[in-house]
Amino acid sequence: MRRLLLVTTALLVCGCTAPTQYDVLIRGGTVYDGSGGAPVVADVAINDDKIAFVSNQESAAGTLEIDATGLAVAPGFINMMSHANESLIEDGRSQSDIRQGVTLEVMGEGNSMGPLTADMRRRMQDGQGDIRYDVEWTTLAGYLEFLDRKGVSPNVASFIGATTARIHVIGYDDREPTGEELERMQQLVRDAMREGALGVASSLVYPPAFFASTEELIALAKAAGEFDGSYATHMRSEGAGLIEAVDEALRIAREAGVRTEIYHLKAAGEPAWAKLDEAFAMIEKARADGLHVTADIYTYTAGSAGLNSSMPPWVQDGGFEQSLERMQDPGTRTRIIREMNEWSDEWENMYLQAGSPDKILLVGFKNPALKDLTGKTLAEAAKLRSSTPEETAMDLILEDGSRVTTVYFTQSEDNLRKKIKLPWVGFCSDSASLAPEGAFLKSSTHPRAYGSFARLLGKFVRDEKLIPMEQAIRKLTALPASTLKLDRRGELRPGYFADIVVFDPDAIQDHATFDQPHQYATGVKHVFVNGVQVLADGEHTGAMPGRFVRGPGWSIE
Repeated sequence: MRRLLLVTTALLVCGCTAPTQYDVLIRGGTVYDGSGGAPVVADVAINDDKIAFVSNQESAAGTLEIDATGLAVAPGFINMMSHANESLIEDGRSQSDIRQGVTLEVMGEGNSMGPLTADMRRRMQDGQGDIRYDVEWTTLAGYLEFLDRKGVSPNVASFIGATTARIHVIGYDDREPTGEELERMQQLVRDAMREGALGVASSLVYPPAFFASTEELIALAKAAGEFDGSYATHMRSEGAGLIEAVDEALRIAREAGVRTEIYHLKAAGEPAWAKLDEAFAMIEKARADGLHVTADIYTYTAGSAGLNSSMPPWVQDGGFEQSLERMQDPGTRTRIIREMNEWSDEWENMYLQAGSPDKILLVGFKNPALKDLTGKTLAEAAKLRSSTPEETAMDLILEDGSRVTTVYFTQSEDNLRKKIKLPWVGFCSDSASLAPEGAFLKSSTHPRAYGSFARLLGKFVRDEKLIPMEQAIRKLTALPASTLKLDRRGELRPGYFADIVVFDPDAIQDHATFDQPHQYATGVKHVFVNGVQVLADGEHTGAMPGRFVRGPGWSIE
């Protein structure tokens, strides 16, 4: 007590005050607050899970202090379309994304991890590959709460999949829902919105989503809109039917009256590359007319889907098992081969979009006997088997009992740069969040899993100067947070959740390649999620403070 009195007396005599103590103080960084405005050199303080201040306060001190001189300090990045659903079950550290500054994984592209019927749970269990887990939930919220309890480093959020709602009610058949069935699908969307879903999302290239009419999608989007949710879409075409697909997405946005996100906006296949400028013009006119329409992209010219995306959708009428039966019938195989080699406005032919089977890369098999084909092109696999590429594609799907994860090289570098410059375009990985270890090394992957965000900030912002850093940060943070109506996320403001990334703008760099994709990006120094440090001096701390981030319709009843 005597010591405390002496200290207090000394402070009074010198006229100074004791420094205000915070949990974390990030000193002297170049702060990009997410708004798109010019950066300022300032300190950022954290107390508990919130930002306490963003300014210069000489009297402040931190239990943990980080010298950010010469480094950029920004809100945590939002991965607008993530497929980390299973990878976070295997490894909650989310290493490949955390090391790029991603603090929120947004999932649910067409298919979501709930709601599930008993049959859907069985299929999810039986269809697992390198990652094995028990399906302990039935609702979408149940899955996200499962991750929260298990422990994950990033925050997690999800759309309810329009495909999931369709399968839940009518299965895999190519038919329209009855009025009663459509109402049941809408009710599934409403229930998910009350539990915290961000909205409803579609993936219209893939069956059975392909079988949904525009009217069905409008009805589901309206149900999400009742709770201020949004609609997100992998459009019905990104190739020959790109313009018609954009028109459909805008019609849904207009008639449902909801914010709309276009997933991984692109023109796929060289014949479609010239269509992208017209698509931009259509979206910008809709925005000028008052529609809230945004998009996201990954920073590569190759996409990824199943090998069965090389085949017409009717092959999967009735479900994946039905497609396997069709591929074993000689007459049906002949028809499939013929249609794989015919351009069509009716479906998305990724086989022809790639232009050649040597631009179709095989990256993921379930069957151990096929693992040696990982990283080979379809052309190489066909040569090894003394078969045609079309026959090989069907045989691999049959032997693997899966769609076979595949990379398709279909896009234009010039178009990629145009998209990066658009103020209404954000970013995604369109991939799982991985690590170069364990089960993840049993398959290859697309390098976007390790590099999509670092590639933006290093190659396109720093090296090519396509857009200023402050605009890139806005497109990674405040822009998606606004579209998703996230509560106190996406900007560095007092009272906002302390999701923060500190990185070296001169050093941030992707290293993953198509030949060697399992390589971490570098240059991100520190990452905080809900005020807890998950990356320190470029190394994961093992902390798992991520939370289920609920959408605008969440209510406790």
